[in-house]
Amino acid sequence: PDASPLHDVTPGRGGRKCGAARWAGVAMRCHYEALGLSRDASAGDVKRAHRRLALLHHPDKNPDSPEDATEQFKLIQAAYDVLSDPQERAWYDNHREAILRGGQEGEAEDDSHVLLQYFTGACYSGFTDSPQGFYAVYRAVFAGIAEQEMEGAPSAEELIFPTFGHSGCDYQTVVHSFYAHWQSFCTHRTLSWAERFDTRHADNRWHKRAMEKENRRARERARRQYSQLVRQLAAFVRRRDPRVQAYRQHLQQVNAQKHQRAQQLQREQAQRQARLAMEYQEQSWVKLSDLERELRQMEAQYQQEFGDGSEEGTSGEEDGQGEDGGGEMVQDHDADDHFFCPACDRTFQSVKTMKNHERSRRHRETVALLRQQLEAEERELLEAQCGQELPPSSPRLSKKDRRKKRHKVFTNTPASPTDSDTTDSDSQSEAESGQGQEGSSGEEGGNVGQEQ
Repeated sequence: PDASPLHDVTPGRGGRKCGAARWAGVAMRCHYEALGLSRDASAGDVKRAHRRLALLHHPDKNPDSPEDATEQFKLIQAAYDVLSDPQERAWYDNHREAILRGGQEGEAEDDSHVLLQYFTGACYSGFTDSPQGFYAVYRAVFAGIAEQEMEGAPSAEELIFPTFGHSGCDYQTVVHSFYAHWQSFCTHRTLSWAERFDTRHADNRWHKRAMEKENRRARERARRQYSQLVRQLAAFVRRRDPRVQAYRQHLQQVNAQKHQRAQQLQREQAQRQARLAMEYQEQSWVKLSDLERELRQMEAQYQQEFGDGSEEGTSGEEDGQGEDGGGEMVQDHDADDHFFCPACDRTFQSVKTMKNHERSRRHRETVALLRQQLEAEERELLEAQCGQELPPSSPRLSKKDRRKKRHKVFTNTPASPTDSDTTDSDSQSEAESGQGQEGSSGEEGGNVGQEQ
């Protein structure tokens, strides 16, 4: 790197020299203010401002005051040398605060130790508005911090800082807003004096990135420490502020009055409830005594007219119990019968399972088989009693077969006279045979009934 003063690094505090310090005896001033520009001015604006001011303050153009013109011309030229170079301008923007506070040598120092002297009661004399009083001293301290914040802010945005006020300020409008802001303070300053490395001395871009990363960490650490120091100072002042103490006492008095009022309301409510309870107990006691008296009179009158029915009641109860017991037995017996299938010889736990079993195919087949067996046994018994063999009975048709037969009868065409005669004779013979069978079956049924 070049050994010019522009690249020198002052040991110890890590400060830097600026291009504006090439001339000895030049007072430090912001380059943007020297050219009358804002911090977001373009390169063309810088060039035009430099030409205009250089012609205006050139020593040859000001023969009346050549010394002042020369000094002003040097400031303008130094500002243009820095702001016209993009690299120099970027470095100046990042270290503007440190350069301005470092003076001619360009050194920047940590000014947080200045705030430490205000963490004691010896820095002010009395809680008055005098120049050495509590309010004047800390009003000046926080005003200085606010001024530094506005100067060191990287952007041109307007920052609003509430004032400390004086002894007669209202708590809600001034004091509360002041402490609410400063106890949550976070600095806007870059604090570039905390950087450890000069990125202009980097050998390559990777080395430069590593240096920038370390510098960024150092700045963030310094910003946190400075912000915490200012918040601690605000808390220190708040604990000693007579306005805050007076407001606390006022709140305590208000809370005490509210507490007393609440206790009084509770006592009045308790007395009201006790009075209502006493009245309610007296009324209910009167009502109960009257009811008991009426009940006793009714019982005495009933005994005189109808006598004592204790024995009848007991016997009735015994009879009722017996009947109930028998009923329960009958119900249990019926319940047992309901859950038993005699055809399949099976017992079920509930009515639902019994109904499901009755709808099953196996149960229907078993019932049909039992019906056939019973019909066969009955036929054999009738033949034994009559001593002759009975004609074979027509097989029982199913629903489907009966439906088919009925459909066939309705769909057949009218028959011929001969056919009708034959059908009538056949029907008459069938009717006679049916009547004969019914008579024989009735006689046999009567005989069986006599035998039984």
